[in-house]
Amino acid sequence: MTVSTSEGALLRSIDEHEIVSLTAALIDAGGENPGDTEEKTAKVLAEHCRALGFDVRTVEVAPGRPNVIVSIGSDERPGVLFVGHSDVVPAGTGWTTDPFSAVVRDGRIVGRGACDMKGGLAAVVAAMTAVHRAGLADEYPMTLACLVDEEDTGLGIRAFVAALPHRNYSCCVVAEPTDLVTIVGCRGAANLEIEVRGRSAHAGQPRNGANAISAAARIIGIIEGSQAELDANPDTDLGPATWNVGTITGGTGTSMVADRCVLTVDRRLVPGESAAGVVGDLRSRIESAGVTGGDIDVRIGIAMEMPGFLTSVNDGLVTTAVQSVLDTGSARSTDIWTASCDGGFVAQQMGIKTVVLGPGEIESQAHRPDESVAVQQLTDSARAYALIATRIAALPAL
Repeated sequence: MTVSTSEGALLRSIDEHEIVSLTAALIDAGGENPGDTEEKTAKVLAEHCRALGFDVRTVEVAPGRPNVIVSIGSDERPGVLFVGHSDVVPAGTGWTTDPFSAVVRDGRIVGRGACDMKGGLAAVVAAMTAVHRAGLADEYPMTLACLVDEEDTGLGIRAFVAALPHRNYSCCVVAEPTDLVTIVGCRGAANLEIEVRGRSAHAGQPRNGANAISAAARIIGIIEGSQAELDANPDTDLGPATWNVGTITGGTGTSMVADRCVLTVDRRLVPGESAAGVVGDLRSRIESAGVTGGDIDVRIGIAMEMPGFLTSVNDGLVTTAVQSVLDTGSARSTDIWTASCDGGFVAQQMGIKTVVLGPGEIESQAHRPDESVAVQQLTDSARAYALIATRIAALPAL
């Protein structure tokens, strides 16, 4: 597709300086999760968008944790929903700069959240600004839902999809970092907590107790056996479901038989799976292996569940997104994501076709010291978002 004269004018109006300035301000506002709230970031975004004349709503999900919903255009016709989040992972150590004082060097913005995903938020706002200034907002409505707590339990997205939306949406673009590759699907995710209870005794007579750590080790072996089965039966589109034991804590001293051990486990879900079903299957395997009984008790809780999604590569949203990226000069196509995101909630509970598309490289830049994003990719993302918003309106109902 060739960029039309009107589209070219729209793209030229996107201001790189404005994108960099807003990205830096959002980075400087912090919002580590856990450890802080998103309130400062939400305030920066809301004030910036109100100054532009956008419709801005804030909805407090928890104390100091407001979702910010920014819209342009008429609510009488479906628009494109863009989804992002205001929280960032903790900065950690190893930085060569202050993680919450953004700097630009070698064509990249450096700071915690530059890639995941303050830059993506700024790119969406820049696209909305271009459409608004061109007087096209009523024809091409756009909404940005900037949500809290994406990096932990998903409080923001759960509140957003549970509320009656005040607008109709034709589709959704999640502005997470994909290196401008259009992501058409991702697995769901469940965080499980496995608590093993045993009985304490003196280490000199361990048979007088029931070692919870030993029982937990057997459970890890069961999980590894389950992974082998999953690897042998991958989903056609999304690949195999996966297990990962993230943490293990237990015991009170070297000379004591451990009476408690806790595992936290990540389980990625493929279509047809649920966290409850996974827990039921794991519990059955644990009981069949004889881990429980006597003084050993195992309890499995679901700390978090996030659905996945899958959109056909032939869907109009996908083809429009891919072509819009190509028309910015970036040669990108489609892929499946190994991560999970808020898009699964949108697709599942709002019934909206969804893709993930945004600036930054999640594997090489996100969640690392000296996190950064290329300024050029921020600008290209804003241009792609503007094209998607205007081109989607010409398609048959998605």
